[in-house]
Amino acid sequence: MALEDSVLGHKNLPRQPLDHYQNRISNIPLSRVKNKTNKMNQRAKLDECVENFSSKAPESIKAMAESFKQTTEANFDPKGAVQPGAKLPDFTMTNVFGNEVTSASLLSKGPLLITFYRGSWCSLCNIALPFLQKHLSDFEARGAQIVAITPELPEGALATVEKHNLKFHVLSDVGNKLARQLGIIHPHGSIREAMQMLGSDLQKSNGDDSWDLPFPATLLVDRSGIVRNVYLDLDITNRLDPEEALRWVDNMNKE
Repeated sequence: MALEDSVLGHKNLPRQPLDHYQNRISNIPLSRVKNKTNKMNQRAKLDECVENFSSKAPESIKAMAESFKQTTEANFDPKGAVQPGAKLPDFTMTNVFGNEVTSASLLSKGPLLITFYRGSWCSLCNIALPFLQKHLSDFEARGAQIVAITPELPEGALATVEKHNLKFHVLSDVGNKLARQLGIIHPHGSIREAMQMLGSDLQKSNGDDSWDLPFPATLLVDRSGIVRNVYLDLDITNRLDPEEALRWVDNMNKE
């Protein structure tokens, strides 16, 4: 369980013009990302994070995490979430540079691997995203684009982009509009109390007062906008392995 994730990573981000940040991102050495991901695979890194939480988190936080897990299992029905064969809802979102990006403009360039992540504060998300970056060229070679979507405002998303030198699309789904349409929102439970205990203010970072979070789901969407594959695990310590996502793309390209 990733409720151990700590204070918002972007809260002290200086106010600068967007082109200032764009230049900063383009100049970050790729070695900063590669060095963090090439020694362990994604599953090993996730397990290490969970084990670290289990050994170091206060009992009150671990109890909160368990309550959150039980609430999810009792109240969320995966059958109500997006399924293969569904049409991806049209969307318009803002990227980290303040520009609007539409689903139509993305799909005009090829299939999309869409991954939802919870925010810059999420340690598990901060493990999974660099592994996608590591495989970005593999997806591009197959004609697919990676699109990461978060409920965080662009400023918080920018912190994640800079931290991991992400070169794929990172978009802000403010109010979880798309996540809600796809049926991948966590059921209400103890999330607000837990996040406040950890010093994370989702109302501030996400720009709304719902305190809603998406599951870390991943979708493969073909160029016509049809969802071909869906990964959705109620255990939020799990993430789709990029190698499996590449197999999705390979199978789609064979058709």
